[in-house]
Amino acid sequence: MTFSFFIDPAANQGVGVAFTDRFGGVSLPPFDSLNLGRTDVDDPDHLAGNFRIVSDLIGVEHIAICSQVHGNHVVRVNGDGEVNGLITEYGVADALVTTDDGVALAIRVADCVPVLLADPGAHIVAAAHAGRVGLLSGVVESTVDAMRSLGASDIHAWIGPHICPACYEVPDDMAASAWEQIPATRAVSRDGTSAIDLGAGVASILESCSISVTRCDPCTSCDPHFFSHRRDNGQTGRQTGLIWLT
Repeated sequence: MTFSFFIDPAANQGVGVAFTDRFGGVSLPPFDSLNLGRTDVDDPDHLAGNFRIVSDLIGVEHIAICSQVHGNHVVRVNGDGEVNGLITEYGVADALVTTDDGVALAIRVADCVPVLLADPGAHIVAAAHAGRVGLLSGVVESTVDAMRSLGASDIHAWIGPHICPACYEVPDDMAASAWEQIPATRAVSRDGTSAIDLGAGVASILESCSISVTRCDPCTSCDPHFFSHRRDNGQTGRQTGLIWLT
């Protein structure tokens, strides 16, 4: 496999949507094999090869990424980033938005929630990285606001693979803080301890913004088809959520 979920743009009003899994690439253990992150530790040639595999499969020549820091900053992708082969980097941010054809917005995750959004009629797409910290700091709302500032009005969102609440045990005070801010995140782990439901939190915010949601989000920790930071004690790669316009 290479994609856990894929929508061809020809069947989706010109918007392509994809979430990768960990298979079909060239990276070696523990980043085997379709690692699309961890640039600090994986072989750069392997990373470049993996991005080329993905770009060939989805039919784009440019992939936009950002340096993700668990914040809420949104960057507009409009061709002015730092180009490195087929990759263009847009600095420190946790969400990307564009109206340009032929560039795939890529969010890299290994337990956090990849959120992809589109208004095909307005020709606008976006991608956001929503871990616990980013979710609570408003990255989803900031991404929606950025899209609407460009003219989006009829937005649909896709929530991709991320850690499930049964696997996401956290300290009681951390959980209580999240539950108070976003009640839909309230959950218990498989051991009956405090947990956070990131997917439910993202969905509740999107729905409060009048955005329809498709959830295609198996657990990255439960399912060995995915990289998981928690399951693999940090020694793991990154999968991506990708969205693009044609």
